[in-house]
Amino acid sequence: MKTIKKTFPVTGMTCASCAQTVENTITGLRGIKHAAVNYANASALIEYDPETLSPSQLKNSVSAVGYGIITEDDVTVEDIEAIKLREYRRLSANTTLAIGLSVPLVFIAMLGMHIPYANFIMWGLATPVIVIFGRQFFIGAWKQLTHYSVNMDTLVALSTGIAYLFSVFNTVYPKYWTDKGIEPPVYFEASAVVIAFILAGKLLEDRAKSSTSSAIKKLMGLQPAFVVRIGKDGEEDILISEVQVDDILVVKPGDKIPVDGVVTDGASYVDESMVTGEPLAVEKVSGTHVFGGTINQKGSFRFRAEKVGGNTLLAQIIKKVQEAQGSKAPIQKLADKISSVFVPTVLGIAIATLVIWMVAGGENGFTHGLLAMITVLVIACPCALGLATPTAIIAGVGKGAELGILVKDAESLETIHKLNAIVFDKTGTITEGLPKMVDITWKNAENAELLSAVLYSIEAQSEHPLASAITTFFKELEMKTVDVTHFSSITGSGVTALYGKGIYFVGSHKLMESMSIVFSPELEERSKAWTAQSYSVIWLANHMEALAAVAITDKIKLSSATAVQLLQHMGLEVFMLTGDNAQTAYTIAAEAGITQYKAEASPTDKAEFIKQLQAEGKIVGMVGDGINDSQALALADVSIAMGTGTDIAMDVAKMTLISSDLRQIPKAITLSRKTVKTIRQNLFWAFVYNVIAIPLAAGALYPVNGFLLNPMIAGAAMALSSVSVVSNSLRLKFAKADDF
Repeated sequence: MKTIKKTFPVTGMTCASCAQTVENTITGLRGIKHAAVNYANASALIEYDPETLSPSQLKNSVSAVGYGIITEDDVTVEDIEAIKLREYRRLSANTTLAIGLSVPLVFIAMLGMHIPYANFIMWGLATPVIVIFGRQFFIGAWKQLTHYSVNMDTLVALSTGIAYLFSVFNTVYPKYWTDKGIEPPVYFEASAVVIAFILAGKLLEDRAKSSTSSAIKKLMGLQPAFVVRIGKDGEEDILISEVQVDDILVVKPGDKIPVDGVVTDGASYVDESMVTGEPLAVEKVSGTHVFGGTINQKGSFRFRAEKVGGNTLLAQIIKKVQEAQGSKAPIQKLADKISSVFVPTVLGIAIATLVIWMVAGGENGFTHGLLAMITVLVIACPCALGLATPTAIIAGVGKGAELGILVKDAESLETIHKLNAIVFDKTGTITEGLPKMVDITWKNAENAELLSAVLYSIEAQSEHPLASAITTFFKELEMKTVDVTHFSSITGSGVTALYGKGIYFVGSHKLMESMSIVFSPELEERSKAWTAQSYSVIWLANHMEALAAVAITDKIKLSSATAVQLLQHMGLEVFMLTGDNAQTAYTIAAEAGITQYKAEASPTDKAEFIKQLQAEGKIVGMVGDGINDSQALALADVSIAMGTGTDIAMDVAKMTLISSDLRQIPKAITLSRKTVKTIRQNLFWAFVYNVIAIPLAAGALYPVNGFLLNPMIAGAAMALSSVSVVSNSLRLKFAKADDF
């Protein structure tokens, strides 16, 4: 089936159990290939077959279990942000009012119990908090109950509801207790303060979660609202949404470039740091590409729009960052499993607590047991557990985008720090990928002009990086093409085509040998001399003999040797694969500081090399930029593509280096280490919190020192545990670039 991948906002989730319920519901639908619901950013990343499942069916299924999903295609990211802002403001207002009513409640409970009608006053103050500001918990719990499920809402609703109803009963019918010589206990202040604390915790949590995903907002802010277009009557201001392909747009000093395109007139320097991570401005002249979201400096120029709307580099980056932030890391599966059984377990513990207190608690056993049960229900809400992994992933992916590292999914971010072997392609990865034709030698100079046209025409149809060097050379000579037919690519070796009545081959020495092509001594000698200079040699031949040899050079990137050295210091084995000849491979590998390499490797050879390393027990990363690398990229444990490479390589790869600077790879590994460390810290503290808090709430210390935890303190502790987990994840967001 042909699937599409989309991110949908989800509403109504209050904890990790909610996210699990929504995910299970979506996963069970026909046409769903994969679904991951992220509580931290309230979204569902869904891959589905649009012919089998419609958005309306998806929406109805999610609504049936008590949640909402925004599926309308016309809802923009800005609309979603507006919805979230409205929800945040509503939560803020409810929290403020709940706290405002809870403060006098606590004051009366502590100091004014003997004032007339104290219980009735507290009842009046607590009721709006429970019924109005806390109604979301009761509505959520009821929806879960109707679907035979439980979540955080269940715990909050049970604990505060029981405390409230118990207090109402004792206020209306105090005689039940006074006849037994006991002052009727009321917990209005506990029920209201718990709601207030949980609302306050969610408010702080939402604010912190918003900060972890600020990378998306920064990227969105790079695009201007209006642009200047050259129309029939000169310059005109239009909305960016009105820009079409081939429009000529004007960029003035200080302007943000609106869409991707090619400069047609003028020159300037453009700050591309927000997209590539590179601090130095890049010169732009006629014929060079510009990208939406980058910032023009002093000069002004015009350019022709090539990619607009969702097709621009910036739009694709935003989309991939959103998808990555919504994906799940393997380590989160543990948290999901625990969350799915956590709430029912807590309910069992709470009931057992009440029963044990009633049996063994003596005269005040029921009162203490009820208080302990309420406290257990409050303090055990699994928010911190549900936030531990996704908040760290959101912060890590966002930081990666700031560093110029585009992470495709959470799994690759978690895995890359485990690599112990990394394999590089040569052309366009270790080298600059800007090959230049420097010389050509003919067997027979008399036919050079015609054969040059044939060579030019064949290479013009090839996608290989070295072919572009040949076509650029002949284009500068203003050579005309000829009519070649039956063009065919021989993967990893070269190309073939027909001209006139003859067949011609263009490619490597290996290809020529496989075709039993005869080489003249002069061409062979010239080829060896070029190879010794680390030039790549391309051959032109007919069905019998080699007609010409072409020398092409491609310089090594300045960053390659440094990156290799850093990776080796990190403990990784570094390998290089290339389809080039052995002498060129040796020279480039030596310059980069790589001792293990393989020359004359076809795409299949590269894939087999990856398999061989994996069979030896290595966790392998593959770095490449071309179509011929896609097979190896797909097989690697973590695949990394160059941002300047082909779309196929970037689609297959799990990470993309936007700037193509190999020094970003050590940064990606460091980012992975920091992210995984943060996740483990979060999970540790979330687990430890519950391991300590639940027995304490149940009254484990009461027989020792008479200590019984107050539900109000439990509510505050639960809220703070969630905030602390999110705050720990925020350390990734605020980490300096120099730390990576």
